Amino acid sequence: MKSLLFQLILASFVLSNFDNNVNAGHTSVFVRKEWPSEDIPLDHEVFAVPTGHNAPQQVHITQGDYDGKAVIISWVTPDEPGSSKVQYGTLKGKYEFTAEGKMTNYTFYKYNSGYIHHVLVDGLEYDTNFYYKIGTGDSAREFWFQTPPKIGPDVPYKFGIIGDLGQTYNSLSTLEHYMQSGTQTVLFVGDLSYADRYQYNDVGIRWDSWGRFVEKSTAYHPWIWSAGNHEIEYMPYMDEVVPFKSYLQRYPTPHLSCKSSSPMWYAIRRASAHIIVLSSYSPFVKYTPQYEWLSEELKKVDREKTPWLIVLMHMPIYNSNEAHFMEGESMRAVFEEWFVHHKVDVIFAGHVHAYERSYRISNIRYNVSSGERYPVPDKSAPVYITVGDGGNQEGLAGRFLDPQPEYSAFREASYGHSTLEIQNRTHAFYHWNRNDDGKRVATDSFVLHNQYWSSNLRRRKLKKHHLSSVLKRIASY
Repeated sequence: MKSLLFQLILASFVLSNFDNNVNAGHTSVFVRKEWPSEDIPLDHEVFAVPTGHNAPQQVHITQGDYDGKAVIISWVTPDEPGSSKVQYGTLKGKYEFTAEGKMTNYTFYKYNSGYIHHVLVDGLEYDTNFYYKIGTGDSAREFWFQTPPKIGPDVPYKFGIIGDLGQTYNSLSTLEHYMQSGTQTVLFVGDLSYADRYQYNDVGIRWDSWGRFVEKSTAYHPWIWSAGNHEIEYMPYMDEVVPFKSYLQRYPTPHLSCKSSSPMWYAIRRASAHIIVLSSYSPFVKYTPQYEWLSEELKKVDREKTPWLIVLMHMPIYNSNEAHFMEGESMRAVFEEWFVHHKVDVIFAGHVHAYERSYRISNIRYNVSSGERYPVPDKSAPVYITVGDGGNQEGLAGRFLDPQPEYSAFREASYGHSTLEIQNRTHAFYHWNRNDDGKRVATDSFVLHNQYWSSNLRRRKLKKHHLSSVLKRIASY
Protein backbone atom coordinates (compact mmCIF):
# COMPACT_ATOMS: atom_id res chain seq x y z
CA MET A 1 0.00 0.00 0.00
CA LYS A 2 2.80 2.42 0.92
CA SER A 3 4.65 1.67 -2.31
CA LEU A 4 1.54 2.43 -4.34
CA LEU A 5 1.06 5.71 -2.54
CA PHE A 6 4.71 6.51 -3.26
CA GLN A 7 4.10 5.77 -6.95
CA LEU A 8 1.14 8.15 -6.84
CA ILE A 9 3.27 10.94 -5.39
CA LEU A 10 6.17 10.23 -7.74
CA ALA A 11 3.93 10.20 -10.80
CA SER A 12 2.44 13.53 -9.77
CA PHE A 13 5.89 15.04 -9.16
CA VAL A 14 7.45 13.80 -12.40
CA LEU A 15 4.54 14.89 -14.54
CA SER A 16 4.49 18.35 -13.02
CA ASN A 17 8.21 19.00 -13.43
CA PHE A 18 8.87 19.27 -17.15
CA ASP A 19 10.49 22.63 -17.66
CA ASN A 20 14.27 22.93 -17.70
CA ASN A 21 15.31 25.80 -15.50
CA VAL A 22 18.01 27.90 -17.14
CA ASN A 23 20.68 28.69 -14.58
CA ALA A 24 24.16 30.12 -14.91
CA GLY A 25 26.44 27.76 -16.84
CA HIS A 26 29.32 25.94 -15.19
CA THR A 27 32.88 25.54 -16.44
CA SER A 28 34.62 22.79 -14.54
CA VAL A 29 37.92 23.70 -12.91
CA PHE A 30 39.03 20.07 -12.91
CA VAL A 31 42.48 19.67 -14.44
CA ARG A 32 43.12 16.23 -15.79
CA LYS A 33 46.44 14.45 -15.24
CA GLU A 34 46.04 12.74 -18.55
CA TRP A 35 47.83 9.68 -19.74
CA PRO A 36 49.88 10.18 -22.88
CA SER A 37 47.73 10.82 -25.94
CA GLU A 38 49.54 8.28 -28.04
CA ASP A 39 48.33 5.07 -29.58
CA ILE A 40 48.87 1.81 -27.75
CA PRO A 41 51.69 -0.22 -29.33
CA LEU A 42 50.53 -2.88 -31.76
CA ASP A 43 52.04 -5.70 -29.71
CA HIS A 44 49.84 -4.83 -26.70
CA GLU A 45 47.38 -7.51 -25.58
CA VAL A 46 44.36 -5.33 -26.41
CA PHE A 47 45.15 -5.90 -30.09
CA ALA A 48 45.72 -9.65 -29.75
CA VAL A 49 44.84 -11.74 -32.81
CA PRO A 50 42.53 -14.68 -32.03
CA THR A 51 44.20 -18.08 -32.05
CA GLY A 52 43.64 -20.52 -34.89
CA HIS A 53 44.15 -20.40 -38.62
CA ASN A 54 42.01 -17.73 -40.29
CA ALA A 55 40.06 -17.17 -37.08
CA PRO A 56 37.39 -14.46 -37.35
CA GLN A 57 38.43 -11.15 -35.81
CA GLN A 58 37.18 -7.56 -35.50
CA VAL A 59 33.67 -8.85 -34.81
CA HIS A 60 30.96 -6.22 -34.50
CA ILE A 61 27.19 -6.00 -34.69
CA THR A 62 24.76 -3.21 -35.45
CA GLN A 63 21.01 -2.99 -35.86
CA GLY A 64 20.00 -4.51 -39.18
CA ASP A 65 16.53 -3.11 -39.82
CA TYR A 66 14.23 -0.24 -38.93
CA ASP A 67 12.55 -1.74 -35.85
CA GLY A 68 15.17 -3.82 -34.07
CA LYS A 69 14.31 -7.36 -35.16
CA ALA A 70 17.53 -7.85 -37.13
CA VAL A 71 21.27 -7.43 -36.69
CA ILE A 72 24.14 -7.13 -39.13
CA ILE A 73 27.07 -9.25 -37.95
CA SER A 74 30.45 -8.33 -39.42
CA TRP A 75 33.93 -9.77 -39.08
CA VAL A 76 37.26 -10.18 -40.88
CA THR A 77 39.13 -13.35 -41.82
CA PRO A 78 42.78 -12.46 -42.39
CA ASP A 79 44.19 -15.29 -44.51
CA GLU A 80 41.50 -16.57 -46.85
CA PRO A 81 37.81 -15.92 -47.54
CA GLY A 82 36.41 -18.73 -45.41
CA SER A 83 32.68 -18.95 -44.79
CA SER A 84 30.23 -16.05 -44.68
CA LYS A 85 27.74 -18.02 -42.61
CA VAL A 86 26.41 -17.29 -39.14
CA GLN A 87 24.94 -20.09 -37.04
CA TYR A 88 22.65 -18.84 -34.30
CA GLY A 89 19.98 -19.85 -31.80
CA THR A 90 18.56 -19.10 -28.38
CA LEU A 91 20.57 -21.77 -26.53
CA LYS A 92 24.33 -21.63 -26.11
CA GLY A 93 26.03 -24.26 -28.24
CA LYS A 94 22.80 -25.23 -30.00
CA TYR A 95 22.39 -23.36 -33.25
CA GLU A 96 19.07 -23.99 -34.93
CA PHE A 97 19.38 -21.40 -37.68
CA THR A 98 21.86 -20.30 -40.32
CA ALA A 99 22.19 -17.01 -42.20
CA GLU A 100 24.56 -16.35 -45.06
CA GLY A 101 25.87 -13.00 -46.19
CA LYS A 102 28.50 -11.54 -48.44
CA MET A 103 32.25 -11.06 -48.41
CA THR A 104 34.26 -8.11 -49.67
CA ASN A 105 37.79 -6.72 -49.49
CA TYR A 106 39.58 -3.58 -50.62
CA THR A 107 42.98 -2.01 -51.09
CA PHE A 108 44.27 1.24 -49.62
CA TYR A 109 47.57 2.34 -51.10
CA LYS A 110 49.44 -1.03 -51.05
CA TYR A 111 47.55 -2.40 -48.08
CA ASN A 112 45.24 -5.32 -48.85
CA SER A 113 42.45 -5.76 -46.36
CA GLY A 114 41.41 -9.11 -44.97
CA TYR A 115 38.19 -10.69 -46.12
CA ILE A 116 35.33 -8.66 -44.66
CA HIS A 117 32.07 -10.48 -44.02
CA HIS A 118 28.64 -8.91 -43.48
CA VAL A 119 25.64 -11.10 -42.63
CA LEU A 120 22.08 -9.92 -42.03
CA VAL A 121 20.30 -11.99 -39.39
CA ASP A 122 16.63 -11.03 -39.43
CA GLY A 123 13.23 -12.19 -38.23
CA LEU A 124 14.40 -12.24 -34.62
CA GLU A 125 12.17 -12.16 -31.56
CA TYR A 126 12.23 -9.09 -29.37
CA ASP A 127 13.87 -9.11 -25.94
CA THR A 128 15.63 -12.43 -26.51
CA ASN A 129 19.19 -13.63 -25.98
CA PHE A 130 20.75 -15.10 -29.10
CA TYR A 131 24.02 -16.97 -29.35
CA TYR A 132 25.97 -17.01 -32.59
CA LYS A 133 28.94 -18.81 -34.08
CA ILE A 134 31.21 -17.72 -36.92
CA GLY A 135 34.18 -19.40 -38.53
CA THR A 136 34.88 -23.09 -38.94
CA GLY A 137 36.62 -25.93 -37.13
CA ASP A 138 38.98 -25.13 -34.29
CA SER A 139 39.06 -21.49 -35.37
CA ALA A 140 35.32 -20.94 -34.88
CA ARG A 141 34.30 -18.32 -32.34
CA GLU A 142 31.09 -17.88 -30.35
CA PHE A 143 29.38 -14.73 -29.07
CA TRP A 144 25.94 -13.55 -27.96
CA PHE A 145 23.65 -10.52 -28.15
CA GLN A 146 20.24 -9.50 -26.86
CA THR A 147 17.53 -8.06 -29.07
CA PRO A 148 15.77 -4.92 -27.84
CA PRO A 149 12.32 -5.01 -26.27
CA LYS A 150 9.30 -4.50 -28.49
CA ILE A 151 8.77 -0.91 -29.54
CA GLY A 152 6.49 0.97 -27.17
CA PRO A 153 6.15 4.38 -25.51
CA ASP A 154 7.01 3.33 -21.96
CA VAL A 155 9.75 0.82 -22.72
CA PRO A 156 12.85 1.52 -20.57
CA TYR A 157 16.22 1.31 -22.29
CA LYS A 158 19.78 2.41 -21.57
CA PHE A 159 22.11 3.80 -24.25
CA GLY A 160 25.81 4.57 -24.02
CA ILE A 161 27.18 7.51 -26.00
CA ILE A 162 30.81 7.56 -27.16
CA GLY A 163 32.65 9.73 -29.65
CA ASP A 164 36.16 10.27 -31.04
CA LEU A 165 37.45 7.09 -29.44
CA GLY A 166 40.74 6.19 -31.10
CA GLN A 167 43.08 3.57 -29.64
CA THR A 168 45.15 5.20 -26.89
CA TYR A 169 45.38 4.30 -23.21
CA ASN A 170 42.74 6.97 -22.61
CA SER A 171 40.55 5.23 -25.20
CA LEU A 172 40.98 1.97 -23.31
CA SER A 173 39.90 3.66 -20.08
CA THR A 174 36.76 5.00 -21.76
CA LEU A 175 35.90 1.64 -23.31
CA GLU A 176 36.35 -0.27 -20.08
CA HIS A 177 34.30 2.24 -18.11
CA TYR A 178 31.53 2.10 -20.68
CA MET A 179 31.43 -1.67 -20.39
CA GLN A 180 30.77 -1.35 -16.65
CA SER A 181 27.82 0.99 -17.15
CA GLY A 182 25.11 -1.60 -17.81
CA THR A 183 24.02 -0.05 -21.10
CA GLN A 184 22.52 -2.06 -23.95
CA THR A 185 23.55 -0.20 -27.11
CA VAL A 186 26.17 2.39 -28.06
CA LEU A 187 25.29 5.54 -29.98
CA PHE A 188 28.62 6.34 -31.62
CA VAL A 189 29.04 9.91 -32.88
CA GLY A 190 31.95 9.47 -35.26
CA ASP A 191 35.77 9.30 -35.47
CA LEU A 192 36.48 5.63 -34.89
CA SER A 193 40.06 4.47 -35.33
CA TYR A 194 42.02 7.65 -36.17
CA ALA A 195 43.87 5.49 -38.68
CA ASP A 196 44.07 8.53 -40.96
CA ARG A 197 46.78 9.95 -38.70
CA TYR A 198 49.05 7.29 -40.19
CA GLN A 199 50.41 6.95 -43.70
CA TYR A 200 50.61 4.33 -46.40
CA ASN A 201 50.01 0.73 -45.29
CA ASP A 202 49.79 1.75 -41.64
CA VAL A 203 46.36 3.26 -42.30
CA GLY A 204 44.84 -0.15 -42.97
CA ILE A 205 46.84 -1.78 -40.19
CA ARG A 206 45.41 0.68 -37.65
CA TRP A 207 41.86 0.00 -38.88
CA ASP A 208 42.50 -3.68 -38.14
CA SER A 209 43.94 -2.99 -34.69
CA TRP A 210 40.97 -0.80 -33.77
CA GLY A 211 38.52 -3.51 -34.82
CA ARG A 212 40.23 -5.95 -32.45
CA PHE A 213 40.46 -3.27 -29.75
CA VAL A 214 36.69 -2.67 -29.51
CA GLU A 215 35.59 -6.26 -30.24
CA LYS A 216 35.06 -7.09 -26.56
CA SER A 217 32.08 -4.73 -26.71
CA THR A 218 31.05 -4.56 -30.36
CA ALA A 219 30.66 -8.34 -30.73
CA TYR A 220 27.99 -8.36 -28.01
CA HIS A 221 26.29 -4.94 -28.00
CA PRO A 222 25.11 -3.15 -31.14
CA TRP A 223 27.00 0.02 -31.93
CA ILE A 224 24.97 2.51 -33.96
CA TRP A 225 27.54 4.06 -36.27
CA SER A 226 27.98 7.58 -37.60
CA ALA A 227 30.99 8.91 -39.50
CA GLY A 228 33.32 11.77 -38.57
CA ASN A 229 36.00 13.72 -40.36
CA HIS A 230 38.65 11.11 -39.53
CA GLU A 231 36.72 8.59 -41.64
CA ILE A 232 37.05 10.74 -44.80
CA GLU A 233 40.64 9.65 -45.52
CA TYR A 234 41.16 11.92 -48.54
CA MET A 235 44.84 11.29 -49.21
CA PRO A 236 45.78 12.27 -52.77
CA TYR A 237 49.52 11.89 -52.07
CA MET A 238 48.74 8.15 -51.81
CA ASP A 239 46.31 8.25 -54.76
CA GLU A 240 43.47 7.63 -52.29
CA VAL A 241 40.71 10.11 -53.13
CA VAL A 242 37.47 8.17 -52.47
CA PRO A 243 35.98 9.55 -49.24
CA PHE A 244 35.04 7.14 -46.45
CA LYS A 245 36.50 4.17 -48.33
CA SER A 246 37.68 2.16 -45.31
CA TYR A 247 34.69 3.06 -43.15
CA LEU A 248 32.09 2.07 -45.75
CA GLN A 249 33.81 -1.24 -46.45
CA ARG A 250 33.96 -2.18 -42.77
CA TYR A 251 30.94 -0.68 -41.00
CA PRO A 252 27.54 -1.22 -42.66
CA THR A 253 24.33 0.47 -41.57
CA PRO A 254 20.64 -0.42 -42.16
CA HIS A 255 20.07 2.58 -44.43
CA LEU A 256 17.93 0.76 -46.99
CA SER A 257 15.31 -0.12 -44.37
CA CYS A 258 14.52 3.59 -43.93
CA LYS A 259 14.70 4.44 -47.63
CA SER A 260 17.99 6.30 -47.33
CA SER A 261 20.08 6.44 -50.48
CA SER A 262 23.35 6.31 -48.50
CA PRO A 263 24.73 4.37 -45.51
CA MET A 264 26.03 7.71 -44.23
CA TRP A 265 22.60 8.84 -43.00
CA TYR A 266 19.78 6.65 -41.76
CA ALA A 267 17.29 6.07 -38.95
CA ILE A 268 16.27 3.26 -36.62
CA ARG A 269 13.66 2.70 -33.97
CA ARG A 270 14.78 0.93 -30.82
CA ALA A 271 12.67 0.37 -27.71
CA SER A 272 11.02 3.78 -27.08
CA ALA A 273 13.46 5.83 -29.17
CA HIS A 274 13.53 7.02 -32.77
CA ILE A 275 17.17 7.64 -33.63
CA ILE A 276 18.27 9.68 -36.65
CA VAL A 277 21.90 9.58 -37.82
CA LEU A 278 23.10 12.49 -39.96
CA SER A 279 26.32 12.95 -41.91
CA SER A 280 28.14 16.20 -41.21
CA TYR A 281 30.46 15.62 -44.18
CA SER A 282 27.92 14.75 -46.88
CA PRO A 283 25.88 17.36 -48.76
CA PHE A 284 22.87 18.45 -46.69
CA VAL A 285 21.61 21.73 -48.15
CA LYS A 286 18.26 22.04 -49.89
CA TYR A 287 17.58 19.59 -52.76
CA THR A 288 20.39 17.20 -51.75
CA PRO A 289 19.56 13.55 -50.96
CA GLN A 290 20.27 13.90 -47.23
CA TYR A 291 18.06 16.99 -46.99
CA GLU A 292 15.18 15.36 -48.84
CA TRP A 293 15.49 12.14 -46.84
CA LEU A 294 15.49 13.91 -43.45
CA SER A 295 12.43 15.92 -44.44
CA GLU A 296 10.52 12.69 -45.06
CA GLU A 297 11.96 10.79 -42.10
CA LEU A 298 10.86 13.44 -39.60
CA LYS A 299 7.31 13.07 -40.87
CA LYS A 300 7.43 9.35 -40.06
CA VAL A 301 8.27 9.85 -36.39
CA ASP A 302 5.36 8.65 -34.23
CA ARG A 303 5.80 10.01 -30.71
CA GLU A 304 2.88 7.89 -29.51
CA LYS A 305 5.01 4.79 -30.22
CA THR A 306 8.57 6.11 -29.95
CA PRO A 307 8.33 9.28 -27.83
CA TRP A 308 12.10 9.86 -27.66
CA LEU A 309 13.54 11.58 -30.72
CA ILE A 310 17.35 11.51 -30.73
CA VAL A 311 19.69 12.86 -33.41
CA LEU A 312 23.34 11.88 -33.89
CA MET A 313 25.89 13.90 -35.86
CA HIS A 314 29.62 14.40 -35.67
CA MET A 315 30.05 18.16 -35.87
CA PRO A 316 28.33 19.99 -32.99
CA ILE A 317 25.87 22.76 -33.82
CA TYR A 318 26.44 24.55 -30.50
CA ASN A 319 29.95 24.56 -29.05
CA SER A 320 31.83 27.06 -26.89
CA ASN A 321 35.27 25.53 -27.26
CA GLU A 322 37.88 27.31 -29.34
CA ALA A 323 38.39 24.02 -31.16
CA HIS A 324 36.00 23.77 -34.15
CA PHE A 325 34.02 26.81 -32.98
CA MET A 326 31.09 27.50 -35.37
CA GLU A 327 32.04 24.70 -37.77
CA GLY A 328 28.48 23.39 -37.39
CA GLU A 329 26.89 26.72 -38.31
CA SER A 330 25.99 25.67 -41.85
CA MET A 331 24.09 22.60 -40.67
CA ARG A 332 22.43 24.67 -37.95
CA ALA A 333 21.16 27.13 -40.55
CA VAL A 334 19.65 24.31 -42.60
CA PHE A 335 18.19 21.96 -39.95
CA GLU A 336 17.75 23.78 -36.63
CA GLU A 337 14.23 24.97 -37.46
CA TRP A 338 13.23 21.39 -38.21
CA PHE A 339 14.71 20.19 -34.92
CA VAL A 340 12.68 22.76 -32.99
CA HIS A 341 9.48 22.20 -34.97
CA HIS A 342 9.62 18.44 -34.44
CA LYS A 343 10.64 18.81 -30.79
CA VAL A 344 13.84 16.76 -30.94
CA ASP A 345 14.74 15.76 -27.39
CA VAL A 346 18.53 15.65 -27.57
CA ILE A 347 21.28 15.93 -30.18
CA PHE A 348 24.58 14.17 -29.55
CA ALA A 349 27.75 15.20 -31.39
CA GLY A 350 31.50 14.66 -31.15
CA HIS A 351 34.41 16.32 -33.00
CA VAL A 352 35.43 18.64 -30.14
CA HIS A 353 37.69 16.70 -27.76
CA ALA A 354 35.95 17.83 -24.62
CA TYR A 355 32.54 17.55 -22.98
CA GLU A 356 29.79 20.17 -23.13
CA ARG A 357 26.04 20.32 -22.53
CA SER A 358 23.74 23.16 -23.57
CA TYR A 359 20.46 24.46 -22.28
CA ARG A 360 17.41 24.26 -24.53
CA ILE A 361 18.09 27.15 -26.88
CA SER A 362 17.56 28.08 -30.51
CA ASN A 363 18.65 30.71 -32.99
CA ILE A 364 15.92 30.18 -35.57
CA ARG A 365 14.79 33.81 -35.56
CA TYR A 366 18.11 34.97 -36.97
CA ASN A 367 18.74 35.61 -40.66
CA VAL A 368 21.32 37.67 -42.53
CA SER A 369 19.12 40.76 -42.88
CA SER A 370 17.08 40.87 -39.67
CA GLY A 371 16.12 39.01 -36.52
CA GLU A 372 17.76 38.30 -33.18
CA ARG A 373 21.51 37.83 -33.26
CA TYR A 374 21.94 35.46 -30.33
CA PRO A 375 20.53 32.10 -29.27
CA VAL A 376 17.60 32.43 -26.89
CA PRO A 377 15.96 30.00 -24.43
CA ASP A 378 13.45 27.82 -26.29
CA LYS A 379 11.45 25.10 -24.55
CA SER A 380 10.81 23.41 -27.90
CA ALA A 381 14.51 23.10 -28.73
CA PRO A 382 16.77 20.10 -28.15
CA VAL A 383 19.49 19.81 -25.56
CA TYR A 384 22.84 19.75 -27.41
CA ILE A 385 25.54 17.50 -25.94
CA THR A 386 29.12 17.18 -27.20
CA VAL A 387 30.89 13.95 -26.28
CA GLY A 388 34.01 14.05 -28.45
CA ASP A 389 36.00 12.97 -25.41
CA GLY A 390 36.58 9.28 -26.05
CA GLY A 391 40.37 9.41 -25.74
CA ASN A 392 41.93 9.77 -29.18
CA GLN A 393 45.52 10.49 -30.19
CA GLU A 394 45.00 14.22 -30.77
CA GLY A 395 44.44 14.92 -27.07
CA LEU A 396 41.99 17.19 -25.27
CA ALA A 397 40.59 20.54 -26.41
CA GLY A 398 41.20 22.51 -23.25
CA ARG A 399 40.52 26.10 -24.34
CA PHE A 400 36.92 27.26 -23.90
CA LEU A 401 35.56 30.68 -24.82
CA ASP A 402 35.57 33.13 -21.93
CA PRO A 403 33.13 34.22 -20.69
CA GLN A 404 31.00 31.09 -20.96
CA PRO A 405 28.10 31.73 -23.37
CA GLU A 406 24.61 31.78 -21.90
CA TYR A 407 23.58 28.73 -23.92
CA SER A 408 26.29 26.56 -22.33
CA ALA A 409 25.21 24.69 -19.18
CA PHE A 410 28.28 22.60 -18.34
CA ARG A 411 31.67 22.05 -19.95
CA GLU A 412 34.89 20.28 -19.07
CA ALA A 413 37.97 19.15 -20.98
CA SER A 414 38.25 15.54 -19.86
CA TYR A 415 37.88 12.11 -21.38
CA GLY A 416 34.77 10.08 -20.71
CA HIS A 417 31.47 8.69 -21.97
CA SER A 418 27.77 9.33 -21.41
CA THR A 419 24.70 7.24 -20.68
CA LEU A 420 21.04 7.95 -21.39
CA GLU A 421 18.67 5.80 -19.38
CA ILE A 422 15.10 6.10 -20.65
CA GLN A 423 12.57 5.42 -17.88
CA ASN A 424 9.29 5.85 -19.71
CA ARG A 425 7.66 8.29 -22.14
CA THR A 426 8.08 11.28 -19.85
CA HIS A 427 11.64 11.29 -18.56
CA ALA A 428 15.12 9.82 -18.86
CA PHE A 429 18.25 10.01 -16.68
CA TYR A 430 21.40 11.35 -18.30
CA HIS A 431 24.97 11.02 -16.95
CA TRP A 432 28.38 12.04 -18.19
CA ASN A 433 31.16 9.97 -16.63
CA ARG A 434 34.67 11.38 -16.49
CA ASN A 435 37.75 9.17 -16.71
CA ASP A 436 39.62 10.48 -13.67
CA ASP A 437 43.09 8.94 -13.82
CA GLY A 438 41.67 5.54 -14.70
CA LYS A 439 38.59 5.80 -12.49
CA ARG A 440 35.03 6.46 -13.65
CA VAL A 441 33.51 9.51 -11.97
CA ALA A 442 29.89 10.58 -12.55
CA THR A 443 30.36 14.31 -13.15
CA ASP A 444 27.35 15.83 -14.95
CA SER A 445 23.80 14.53 -14.68
CA PHE A 446 20.24 15.73 -15.11
CA VAL A 447 16.71 14.52 -15.77
CA LEU A 448 15.80 14.86 -19.44
CA HIS A 449 12.09 15.56 -19.90
CA ASN A 450 10.45 14.39 -23.09
CA GLN A 451 9.57 17.21 -25.47
CA TYR A 452 6.43 15.69 -26.97
CA TRP A 453 4.85 14.55 -23.71
CA SER A 454 5.67 17.79 -21.91
CA SER A 455 2.91 19.77 -23.59
CA ASN A 456 0.14 20.77 -21.20
CA LEU A 457 -2.62 18.90 -23.01
CA ARG A 458 -0.71 15.63 -23.31
CA ARG A 459 0.65 15.99 -19.78
CA ARG A 460 -2.84 16.39 -18.31
CA LYS A 461 -4.09 13.43 -20.34
CA LEU A 462 -1.17 11.22 -19.28
CA LYS A 463 -1.35 12.38 -15.67
CA LYS A 464 -5.06 11.55 -15.54
CA HIS A 465 -4.36 8.11 -17.02
CA HIS A 466 -1.55 7.35 -14.55
CA LEU A 467 -3.45 8.58 -11.51
CA SER A 468 -6.50 6.58 -12.53
CA SER A 469 -4.38 3.48 -12.98
CA VAL A 470 -2.70 3.85 -9.59
CA LEU A 471 -5.99 4.56 -7.79
CA LYS A 472 -7.54 1.45 -9.30
CA ARG A 473 -4.63 -0.60 -8.03
CA ILE A 474 -4.99 0.93 -4.55
CA ALA A 475 -8.72 0.19 -4.57
CA SER A 476 -8.04 -3.44 -5.47
CA TYR A 477 -6.28 -3.84 -2.12
